[in-house]
Amino acid sequence: MKLAMAQMSMTENIEENYLKILASCNAASDCDLIFFPEIQFSPFFPQYEKKDVKQYRMTREHEYIKRLRDISRQHHLYISPNIYLWENGKCYDASLWINTDGRIVDVAKMIHVVQAQSFYEQDYYTPSEDGFKVFHTDFGNIGIVICFDRHLPESIRTCALKGADLILIPTANCKNEPMELFEWEIRVQAMQNQVFIAMCNRVGQEDAMEFSGESLVVDPDGNVLLKADDRDRLLICEIDLAAAARSRREPK
Repeated sequence: MKLAMAQMSMTENIEENYLKILASCNAASDCDLIFFPEIQFSPFFPQYEKKDVKQYRMTREHEYIKRLRDISRQHHLYISPNIYLWENGKCYDASLWINTDGRIVDVAKMIHVVQAQSFYEQDYYTPSEDGFKVFHTDFGNIGIVICFDRHLPESIRTCALKGADLILIPTANCKNEPMELFEWEIRVQAMQNQVFIAMCNRVGQEDAMEFSGESLVVDPDGNVLLKADDRDRLLICEIDLAAAARSRREPK
């Protein structure tokens, strides 16, 4: 399959972010799947404590989500946007799974919601009530683990036990964080669980936070297939998801 990751910067203008997202989807029209960084339609508001960010909330029926569903049908493209989801009176850090027929199959929500300096996420997000999700495609099974969830080993492991061949990680990591350690974290978990892992990060300066990019794709042996720099770019990587299933069957 051909995987696309839109490593991108965001502004406070939701429409500007949407137009950039739309351009990325159109540029990935010959790909099979595209996904994005964490809360891709908005600035990274969790760096502040208890702000009023109602303007960034989105429902599954938001006009921009409807347009992404149209693009999915048009290009026969799986799309997984990560949004600040408003649902049943609660807010979530959530990734939608849009099928190639433009249908929202389900939503994966962040489970481990952190509270730390510059990551005041408990002020904004409700933890998922229904756990990790794995989605079936013609290419293989794809799981989603959102940002901080990946730091807990049961997250990747749970998706692997549910049959995932590839795990997507939308994230928001900064240059003052241990990015080399984070890369090894992904490589080790990919090797331990015999899965592909793709992580897509934000870039750019947002007030006190400078996002590092360095989005990457890792194979089931822990090898880095692709690693980005710190600039806006559409990243494309060809991967054979069947290789993950073979690596789990065959002795080393």
